[in-house]
Amino acid sequence: MRARRRRLASRQPAGAPGAGAVLVLALAALPALGPACAVERPDAPASSRLAVFAASSLTEAFRAIEPRFEAAHPAVDAVFSFAGSQTLRLQIERGAQADVFASADPRHTALLAEAGLAGDQRVFARNELAVIVPLDNPAGIESFRDLRRANRLVLGSEGVPAGAYAREVLARAARSGDPAFAEDVLERLVSEESNVRLVRAKVEMGEADAAIVYRSDAASSRVRHVPVPPEASVQAEYVAAVVAGTANRDAAGAWMDFLGSEAARRALARHGFVVPPP
Repeated sequence: MRARRRRLASRQPAGAPGAGAVLVLALAALPALGPACAVERPDAPASSRLAVFAASSLTEAFRAIEPRFEAAHPAVDAVFSFAGSQTLRLQIERGAQADVFASADPRHTALLAEAGLAGDQRVFARNELAVIVPLDNPAGIESFRDLRRANRLVLGSEGVPAGAYAREVLARAARSGDPAFAEDVLERLVSEESNVRLVRAKVEMGEADAAIVYRSDAASSRVRHVPVPPEASVQAEYVAAVVAGTANRDAAGAWMDFLGSEAARRALARHGFVVPPP
Protein backbone atom coordinates (compact mmCIF):
# COMPACT_ATOMS: atom_id res chain seq x y z
CA MET A 1 0.00 0.00 0.00
CA ARG A 2 2.79 2.42 0.90
CA ALA A 3 4.60 1.59 -2.36
CA ARG A 4 1.40 2.37 -4.31
CA ARG A 5 1.05 5.72 -2.54
CA ARG A 6 4.66 6.57 -3.43
CA ARG A 7 3.98 5.76 -7.08
CA LEU A 8 0.86 8.01 -7.10
CA ALA A 9 2.78 10.83 -5.47
CA SER A 10 5.54 10.52 -8.00
CA ARG A 11 3.08 11.33 -10.80
CA GLN A 12 2.45 14.89 -9.44
CA PRO A 13 4.20 17.44 -11.67
CA ALA A 14 7.27 19.01 -10.24
CA GLY A 15 6.62 22.30 -8.52
CA ALA A 16 2.82 21.69 -8.17
CA PRO A 17 1.43 22.47 -4.73
CA GLY A 18 0.31 19.66 -2.53
CA ALA A 19 -3.29 19.20 -1.28
CA GLY A 20 -2.56 21.15 1.90
CA ALA A 21 -1.08 24.05 -0.02
CA VAL A 22 -4.08 24.15 -2.39
CA LEU A 23 -6.46 24.38 0.60
CA VAL A 24 -4.41 27.21 2.14
CA LEU A 25 -4.38 29.12 -1.14
CA ALA A 26 -8.14 28.67 -1.57
CA LEU A 27 -8.87 29.92 1.94
CA ALA A 28 -6.55 32.86 1.45
CA ALA A 29 -8.48 33.86 -1.66
CA LEU A 30 -11.94 33.92 0.05
CA PRO A 31 -11.66 37.33 1.79
CA ALA A 32 -10.91 38.96 -1.54
CA LEU A 33 -14.18 37.56 -2.96
CA GLY A 34 -16.37 38.86 -0.10
CA PRO A 35 -17.00 42.49 -1.20
CA ALA A 36 -17.49 41.50 -4.84
CA CYS A 37 -20.18 38.94 -3.90
CA ALA A 38 -22.12 41.18 -1.49
CA VAL A 39 -25.80 41.54 -2.51
CA GLU A 40 -26.89 44.32 -0.14
CA ARG A 41 -25.26 47.66 0.48
CA PRO A 42 -24.64 48.50 4.14
CA ASP A 43 -26.69 51.65 3.68
CA ALA A 44 -29.65 49.95 1.89
CA PRO A 45 -32.98 50.70 3.65
CA ALA A 46 -34.56 47.80 5.48
CA SER A 47 -37.98 46.59 4.27
CA SER A 48 -40.88 47.66 6.47
CA ARG A 49 -43.38 44.87 7.17
CA LEU A 50 -46.99 46.08 6.89
CA ALA A 51 -49.50 43.75 8.57
CA VAL A 52 -52.92 44.07 6.91
CA PHE A 53 -55.85 42.25 8.56
CA ALA A 54 -58.62 41.95 5.95
CA ALA A 55 -62.04 40.37 5.52
CA SER A 56 -61.86 37.03 3.71
CA SER A 57 -63.99 38.36 0.83
CA LEU A 58 -61.09 40.71 -0.03
CA THR A 59 -58.58 37.91 -0.60
CA GLU A 60 -58.30 37.97 -4.40
CA ALA A 61 -58.70 41.74 -4.71
CA PHE A 62 -56.00 42.53 -2.14
CA ARG A 63 -53.66 39.92 -3.65
CA ALA A 64 -54.09 41.72 -6.97
CA ILE A 65 -53.41 45.11 -5.36
CA GLU A 66 -50.32 43.90 -3.44
CA PRO A 67 -47.73 43.94 -6.27
CA ARG A 68 -48.89 47.35 -7.48
CA PHE A 69 -48.66 48.78 -3.99
CA GLU A 70 -45.21 47.30 -3.37
CA ALA A 71 -43.98 48.58 -6.74
CA ALA A 72 -45.03 52.09 -5.69
CA HIS A 73 -43.56 51.58 -2.18
CA PRO A 74 -40.52 49.31 -2.62
CA ALA A 75 -39.45 49.65 1.02
CA VAL A 76 -42.76 48.14 2.25
CA ASP A 77 -43.61 44.42 2.39
CA ALA A 78 -47.40 43.95 2.72
CA VAL A 79 -48.34 40.81 4.68
CA PHE A 80 -52.00 39.76 4.86
CA SER A 81 -54.18 37.89 7.35
CA PHE A 82 -57.62 37.03 5.90
CA ALA A 83 -60.55 35.90 8.06
CA GLY A 84 -64.03 36.95 9.11
CA SER A 85 -64.14 40.63 10.11
CA GLN A 86 -65.41 39.78 13.59
CA THR A 87 -62.54 37.30 14.13
CA LEU A 88 -59.93 39.85 13.09
CA ARG A 89 -61.46 42.53 15.31
CA LEU A 90 -61.29 40.19 18.31
CA GLN A 91 -57.65 39.41 17.52
CA ILE A 92 -56.79 43.10 17.45
CA GLU A 93 -58.65 43.66 20.72
CA ARG A 94 -56.54 40.89 22.24
CA GLY A 95 -53.28 42.48 21.12
CA ALA A 96 -52.58 41.04 17.67
CA GLN A 97 -49.93 43.09 15.87
CA ALA A 98 -51.87 44.62 12.97
CA ASP A 99 -51.18 47.90 11.18
CA VAL A 100 -54.35 48.16 9.04
CA PHE A 101 -57.78 46.56 9.46
CA ALA A 102 -60.11 46.23 6.44
CA SER A 103 -63.60 45.19 7.51
CA ALA A 104 -66.65 44.12 5.49
CA ASP A 105 -68.86 45.85 8.06
CA PRO A 106 -68.22 49.35 9.48
CA ARG A 107 -69.53 48.24 12.86
CA HIS A 108 -66.29 46.39 13.54
CA THR A 109 -64.04 49.34 12.81
CA ALA A 110 -66.42 51.52 14.86
CA LEU A 111 -66.07 49.18 17.85
CA LEU A 112 -62.28 49.37 17.60
CA ALA A 113 -62.44 53.15 17.38
CA GLU A 114 -64.66 53.31 20.48
CA ALA A 115 -62.06 51.25 22.34
CA GLY A 116 -59.26 53.55 21.18
CA LEU A 117 -57.80 50.83 18.95
CA ALA A 118 -58.43 52.37 15.51
CA GLY A 119 -57.63 55.76 14.04
CA ASP A 120 -58.00 57.05 10.49
CA GLN A 121 -60.78 55.30 8.53
CA ARG A 122 -61.75 55.12 4.88
CA VAL A 123 -64.73 53.63 2.99
CA PHE A 124 -62.97 52.10 -0.01
CA ALA A 125 -65.49 49.66 -1.52
CA ARG A 126 -69.01 48.31 -1.39
CA ASN A 127 -70.44 44.90 -2.19
CA GLU A 128 -73.82 43.39 -2.91
CA LEU A 129 -75.37 40.04 -2.01
CA ALA A 130 -76.17 37.13 -4.30
CA VAL A 131 -77.54 33.61 -4.08
CA ILE A 132 -75.29 30.78 -5.23
CA VAL A 133 -76.24 27.18 -6.04
CA PRO A 134 -74.20 24.14 -7.17
CA LEU A 135 -73.53 23.78 -10.89
CA ASP A 136 -75.97 20.86 -11.13
CA ASN A 137 -78.54 22.81 -9.04
CA PRO A 138 -80.27 19.75 -7.49
CA ALA A 139 -82.99 21.85 -5.81
CA GLY A 140 -83.93 23.61 -9.06
CA ILE A 141 -83.40 27.12 -7.69
CA GLU A 142 -83.75 29.51 -10.64
CA SER A 143 -84.81 32.68 -8.81
CA PHE A 144 -84.38 34.31 -5.42
CA ARG A 145 -87.90 33.30 -4.32
CA ASP A 146 -87.02 29.68 -5.13
CA LEU A 147 -84.92 29.59 -1.95
CA ARG A 148 -87.96 27.91 -0.40
CA ARG A 149 -87.04 24.85 -2.46
CA ALA A 150 -83.66 24.43 -0.78
CA ASN A 151 -83.32 21.45 1.51
CA ARG A 152 -79.89 22.58 2.72
CA LEU A 153 -79.21 26.30 3.10
CA VAL A 154 -75.88 27.65 4.38
CA LEU A 155 -75.26 31.18 5.69
CA GLY A 156 -72.58 32.99 7.63
CA SER A 157 -73.26 33.06 11.35
CA GLU A 158 -75.14 36.09 12.68
CA GLY A 159 -71.94 37.68 14.00
CA VAL A 160 -70.25 37.49 10.58
CA PRO A 161 -70.89 40.44 8.23
CA ALA A 162 -71.93 38.14 5.37
CA GLY A 163 -74.33 36.34 7.71
CA ALA A 164 -75.83 39.56 9.08
CA TYR A 165 -76.27 40.99 5.57
CA ALA A 166 -77.87 37.74 4.35
CA ARG A 167 -80.46 37.85 7.12
CA GLU A 168 -81.20 41.47 6.27
CA VAL A 169 -81.79 40.42 2.65
CA LEU A 170 -84.30 37.81 3.80
CA ALA A 171 -86.00 40.31 6.14
CA ARG A 172 -86.35 42.88 3.33
CA ALA A 173 -87.84 40.23 1.06
CA ALA A 174 -90.38 39.42 3.77
CA ARG A 175 -91.29 43.09 4.14
CA SER A 176 -91.85 43.45 0.41
CA GLY A 177 -95.11 41.50 0.33
CA ASP A 178 -94.11 37.96 1.36
CA PRO A 179 -94.28 38.00 5.19
CA ALA A 180 -93.42 34.32 5.68
CA PHE A 181 -90.47 34.28 3.28
CA ALA A 182 -87.62 34.78 5.77
CA GLU A 183 -89.07 32.27 8.23
CA ASP A 184 -89.64 29.67 5.52
CA VAL A 185 -86.12 30.00 4.16
CA LEU A 186 -84.37 30.01 7.54
CA GLU A 187 -86.11 26.70 8.37
CA ARG A 188 -83.83 25.22 5.70
CA LEU A 189 -80.65 26.43 7.37
CA VAL A 190 -78.33 23.49 8.07
CA SER A 191 -74.99 25.23 8.67
CA GLU A 192 -73.63 28.60 9.82
CA GLU A 193 -70.03 29.41 8.94
CA SER A 194 -67.43 31.80 10.41
CA ASN A 195 -66.59 33.50 7.10
CA VAL A 196 -68.03 33.84 3.62
CA ARG A 197 -65.40 31.63 1.98
CA LEU A 198 -66.49 28.68 4.11
CA VAL A 199 -70.09 29.40 3.09
CA ARG A 200 -69.17 29.29 -0.59
CA ALA A 201 -67.10 26.12 -0.12
CA LYS A 202 -70.16 24.22 1.14
CA VAL A 203 -71.95 24.95 -2.13
CA GLU A 204 -68.87 24.25 -4.28
CA MET A 205 -68.52 20.82 -2.65
CA GLY A 206 -72.22 20.02 -3.10
CA GLU A 207 -72.90 20.02 0.63
CA ALA A 208 -75.58 22.72 0.31
CA ASP A 209 -78.37 23.47 -2.15
CA ALA A 210 -77.96 27.23 -1.80
CA ALA A 211 -76.20 30.00 0.09
CA ILE A 212 -76.22 33.78 0.24
CA VAL A 213 -72.79 35.36 -0.27
CA TYR A 214 -71.25 38.56 -1.58
CA ARG A 215 -71.49 39.19 -5.31
CA SER A 216 -67.67 39.15 -5.45
CA ASP A 217 -67.69 35.59 -4.08
CA ALA A 218 -70.43 34.49 -6.49
CA ALA A 219 -67.94 34.88 -9.36
CA SER A 220 -66.52 31.40 -8.68
CA SER A 221 -66.60 29.11 -11.72
CA ARG A 222 -67.69 26.28 -9.43
CA VAL A 223 -71.11 27.72 -8.58
CA ARG A 224 -74.10 29.28 -10.35
CA HIS A 225 -75.21 32.80 -9.52
CA VAL A 226 -78.82 33.83 -8.83
CA PRO A 227 -79.37 37.59 -8.36
CA VAL A 228 -81.10 39.19 -5.40
CA PRO A 229 -84.03 41.39 -6.52
CA PRO A 230 -83.81 45.16 -5.93
CA GLU A 231 -86.49 45.17 -3.22
CA ALA A 232 -84.36 42.82 -1.08
CA SER A 233 -80.92 44.14 -2.03
CA VAL A 234 -78.41 45.12 0.67
CA GLN A 235 -75.11 46.88 0.08
CA ALA A 236 -72.16 45.99 2.29
CA GLU A 237 -69.73 48.79 3.10
CA TYR A 238 -65.99 48.07 3.39
CA VAL A 239 -63.99 50.27 5.74
CA ALA A 240 -60.23 50.32 6.27
CA ALA A 241 -58.74 51.75 9.45
CA VAL A 242 -55.24 52.35 10.75
CA VAL A 243 -54.77 50.35 13.95
CA ALA A 244 -53.87 52.59 16.89
CA GLY A 245 -50.35 52.16 18.20
CA THR A 246 -48.94 50.82 14.93
CA ALA A 247 -45.19 51.18 14.60
CA ASN A 248 -45.62 51.51 10.82
CA ARG A 249 -47.84 54.57 10.65
CA ASP A 250 -46.27 55.86 7.42
CA ALA A 251 -46.65 52.50 5.65
CA ALA A 252 -50.21 52.12 7.00
CA GLY A 253 -51.08 55.58 5.72
CA ALA A 254 -49.58 54.72 2.35
CA TRP A 255 -51.81 51.62 2.11
CA MET A 256 -54.88 53.66 3.05
CA ASP A 257 -54.07 56.23 0.35
CA PHE A 258 -53.36 53.53 -2.22
CA LEU A 259 -56.84 52.03 -1.73
CA GLY A 260 -58.18 55.19 -3.34
CA SER A 261 -55.79 55.02 -6.30
CA GLU A 262 -56.93 54.19 -9.81
CA ALA A 263 -54.94 50.93 -9.78
CA ALA A 264 -56.63 49.73 -6.58
CA ARG A 265 -60.08 50.86 -7.75
CA ARG A 266 -59.70 48.93 -11.01
CA ALA A 267 -58.61 45.79 -9.16
CA LEU A 268 -61.54 45.99 -6.75
CA ALA A 269 -64.04 46.56 -9.57
CA ARG A 270 -62.56 43.66 -11.55
CA HIS A 271 -63.21 41.37 -8.57
CA GLY A 272 -66.88 42.34 -8.27
CA PHE A 273 -66.78 45.24 -5.82
CA VAL A 274 -68.51 48.58 -6.23
CA VAL A 275 -66.00 51.41 -5.77
CA PRO A 276 -67.04 54.88 -4.57
CA PRO A 277 -66.27 57.93 -6.71
CA PRO A 278 -62.63 59.10 -6.44
